[in-house]
Amino acid sequence: MKARLPIRMQIAVLAVAGIFPWFTAGAQGSLQSQLEAKYQITKPTDDKSDIVTAGSVLILQKDKLLMYPTSTQIPPQNTYSGGRLSEGAYGVHQKLQGFGSMIGHPPPQTVQGRQFVTGEKFWVTAITLQVDGVVFTLFSDPYQDVRYYSTLKFIYPKGTNPSSDQVLSMVAEVLKVDADDSKKSDDSGNQQQAAAGGDAAQQPAAADAPAAAPAEAAAPAAPPAPPATVEIGQTPDQVTAILGQPDKILNLGTKQIYVYKDLKVTFMKGKVTDAQ
Repeated sequence: MKARLPIRMQIAVLAVAGIFPWFTAGAQGSLQSQLEAKYQITKPTDDKSDIVTAGSVLILQKDKLLMYPTSTQIPPQNTYSGGRLSEGAYGVHQKLQGFGSMIGHPPPQTVQGRQFVTGEKFWVTAITLQVDGVVFTLFSDPYQDVRYYSTLKFIYPKGTNPSSDQVLSMVAEVLKVDADDSKKSDDSGNQQQAAAGGDAAQQPAAADAPAAAPAEAAAPAAPPAPPATVEIGQTPDQVTAILGQPDKILNLGTKQIYVYKDLKVTFMKGKVTDAQ
């Protein structure tokens, strides 16, 4: 006869089995939220020719991340494990293509991939959690009118279930958020609010100015010239004539964003469409 567990132990085992999937799902959801909070997702157009909503700008911390043009059907998958960034099977395939050409057997299809190196920048369009790792889908700015994309899988050490902090630390070894860009994005709204608050605080003083004026009539001072403003439809040259050169220019295909200390001006096809 097969030995049976006591009834109480059977109930305990069933309870743990029921709780574990909920616990795992909760941990996965927390990790997903933490990753997306740190590495904000960029939304590209459906044909991957431009960016609809810009997220975090990422800076590569390792050499040789393989990307393919977005015109290819499948992006290459790079992997990161044990402190090493690898191109995986796609990189081997690309090398074999070149080797085949050298020995007189041209490959049936040559993909003109691009190797990204330390310091180059791109965006993340998706973050996917898997049982054995986490996958980032990456998307570049145009290089000679060609955008590139790829996936990068961070593989968990075999037989381990790393904590959220450990996963975030592993990702940070390869991908760093551009602090300057994110700081300007975060600060722009606060600076505008502070400026609005400052203007409001100055209004009572302006209202009191007539009471403090001398009793004798004096020639009214000429009103100050209104501040130069950016208007919808202006060109980049008109904007720089008003505001000067921007601190940074984000080139997003047909869209450009001029970043000033406390203002962002968006151009679409060479015309101002938004300023905030």
